[in-house]
Amino acid sequence: MSADKHELDDEVLSEREELLEVEQAIEDRAPSAGAARAAEALRGVAAEPGVAKPDAILVADSVTRRFGGLTAVDVDHLEVQRGTITALIGPNGAGKSTFFNLVSGFDTPDAGTWSFDGTDISGKPAYQIARLGMVRTFQLTKALMRLTTLENVMLGAVGQKGERMGVAPLRFLWKAQERQIQARAEELLERFRLSHMRDEFAGTMSGGQRKLLEMARALMVGPSLVMLDEPMAGVNPALTQSLLAHIQALRDEGTSIILVEHDMDVIMSISDWIVCFAEGKVIAEGRPDDIRTNPQVIDAYLGSRRALQQEDDGAGAPAPGTAGEDEEQAP
Repeated sequence: MSADKHELDDEVLSEREELLEVEQAIEDRAPSAGAARAAEALRGVAAEPGVAKPDAILVADSVTRRFGGLTAVDVDHLEVQRGTITALIGPNGAGKSTFFNLVSGFDTPDAGTWSFDGTDISGKPAYQIARLGMVRTFQLTKALMRLTTLENVMLGAVGQKGERMGVAPLRFLWKAQERQIQARAEELLERFRLSHMRDEFAGTMSGGQRKLLEMARALMVGPSLVMLDEPMAGVNPALTQSLLAHIQALRDEGTSIILVEHDMDVIMSISDWIVCFAEGKVIAEGRPDDIRTNPQVIDAYLGSRRALQQEDDGAGAPAPGTAGEDEEQAP
């Protein structure tokens, strides 16, 4: 066996060991005070689509988005409970990210209204929504590659006097504020363990580090609701564990989290409430235990493939394209 083959086998084994450690850590994690508060707040809430929440921070009504003849989003009514980790799940093309884009101001719906913390934000641009305290991250990170890590985080602060054309040349008017913003950014870099990258260009960071950078920059706003679009995508197992801890810590501090994620182990381990999309509609809501056994959710992930798989069980291995990744991601 060649040396290259030995090195490849060692690398694969190392990755498997890392993944097993992450999965075990998820299973062993004790419920936090934030999780207990969320469970208490949701006690008695029925596991059904469009159910009202005791203290909803985000409420959407009759939100639709069409692309030609395709209806990507058709949400009749959806409420997100304050102080919880609410996960949006569903197969590819179910409308999760499109819904994110609509309510965060990055896309315009064909119809519908939605409110954040009691304020109607229907049709408002993204920067105005962010100033109100509702921010989001992206599946594909949006770091400014030729700025340093510290500068990227500092950009997230709102109301910077130095950004005004008439004030920018007069540094004495905004110098004190910039020092405060920098101190806050330094704290966030420390929190997300990015201090060692402080003066490095964002373009030199790994994909996982950029995910952390986006979370740090989002927190510069001082948000009450953070929307995370597939934060674990492309992240190695060791860093996944770190991201999970940060997300739970935010919830424990009182920040509301909406999470789009395809890793069902992650979803089931950290979510307080789960909303399942299929073909643009909300087909199920509930706690992880409710969703795990919900027939509509299982069918949404597997559909007719499930029946084909059962037919193939007696004939050996399943036919190509009848099980695959969709089955592995089912709850």
